[in-house]
Amino acid sequence: MLGAGIVSEVFDARGQGLPAFDFALCTDRPGRVRTDVGLPLVVDHGLDRLAAADLVIALPWADFRTPPAPAVLDALTAAHARGALVAAHCVGAFALAAAGLLDGRRATTHWRFAGLLAERHPEVTVEPDALYVDQGTVVTGAGAAAGFDLCLHLLRREYGATTANAIARDLVLPSHRDGGQAQYLATPVPEDSRDERLADVLAWARENLHRPLPVAELARRALMSRRSFARRFAASTGTTPHAWLLGLRLSRAEELLETTELPVEEVARAVGFGSAAVLRAQFVRRRGVPPRAYRRSFSRTP
Repeated sequence: MLGAGIVSEVFDARGQGLPAFDFALCTDRPGRVRTDVGLPLVVDHGLDRLAAADLVIALPWADFRTPPAPAVLDALTAAHARGALVAAHCVGAFALAAAGLLDGRRATTHWRFAGLLAERHPEVTVEPDALYVDQGTVVTGAGAAAGFDLCLHLLRREYGATTANAIARDLVLPSHRDGGQAQYLATPVPEDSRDERLADVLAWARENLHRPLPVAELARRALMSRRSFARRFAASTGTTPHAWLLGLRLSRAEELLETTELPVEEVARAVGFGSAAVLRAQFVRRRGVPPRAYRRSFSRTP
């Protein structure tokens, strides 16, 4: 039920200049489907609905240790073969693995079942700590609420940062968490004043991306030693200060490229990369395209 709720919320029809998704739930046996919380869910569409889908997401299901029906596996492989983007989060990844779509690829799933996925499908390189793994035409995500991260990543990839951020704000979610971020955190909620100071520093950093922002300065503002700051940062965010800042700078650069006509050199300075060459190198490495190509694809300026 959680998986169905996540994808239906993210791909809801919102208007306000956002994409009008044609969303549908499908099953090999249309009708009343009993969910894991006991509530019945009426699913009107059969597997034939996948024949026209641009994106197919395999949802988690309770009996994931048993492979899906052959008709389901055939529908998934057929969708992928004709060019659809195929994704899954949590134990939905087991369906993609059973269909052979993860063979020779990296993938993730709920950390609790990563070992089982690796054991059953040794041809898959399982990354148990990743929030999501993008392999081009096949994308997998971690468990439970990390399904939101997967869906927002897909939106950002296909429609750009502005669309993904707008939908994230509507759902009161973080606009972006990098796929390499840890699935679970040692201290997921603030425990003492140090976490409050850390939150203040992160908010300050977001407003000052044009500055160099060395870790030593962030630690000083948090009233911590550099070592304590790095340790507290990793425990609270699941990543390093450098990786967090890099992701933030890239996300802000995406927004500026989409919504303004600022020259790439000015965009680079505004987000703290210093030069267009550095921005280009990071963009190509992390997003797969140079900034100007990204702007041509996602620009919202007239």
